[in-house]
Amino acid sequence: MEEKTKIKKEKNSKGTILAVVRIAGEVKVKPQVKCTLDKLRLRRKYSCILIDSSNKSLLGMLDKVKFSVAFGSINTESLSALIKTRGKKIDGKKFNPDDIAMEIINGKKLDELGFKPFFRLHPPRGGIDSKIQYPKGVLGNNKEDINKLVMRML
Repeated sequence: MEEKTKIKKEKNSKGTILAVVRIAGEVKVKPQVKCTLDKLRLRRKYSCILIDSSNKSLLGMLDKVKFSVAFGSINTESLSALIKTRGKKIDGKKFNPDDIAMEIINGKKLDELGFKPFFRLHPPRGGIDSKIQYPKGVLGNNKEDINKLVMRML
């Protein structure tokens, strides 16, 4: 058992960027889950954040809320489209989304780049099964399919 959990942690320690989208609403949420979602800045339905998969504490928080969110590793094209469409700069100046996406992949945070730390998305076009786990629904670890979900929500 311990060897299997170590392997999973080693696979996640690559340092890739994970997109986390809140799917569950605000009604009938357990207090511990609500507190964790607040700490992750996922306060509303269909809000999205970006986290680094090498951060163990954030992965633990993600494990606690996995029945309320969809997450997976985001690719450069989806990240650039997300920043271009839904990225909000705090000072209101213009920016190049491709450059910002590359800086995020290289390890910078949205706060450091002058952006709001979350994105507000639309409900997905075509609908989703919001109460079922990943292979049939969208909750939990979507791996590479999170890119399709994010593109449908832009």
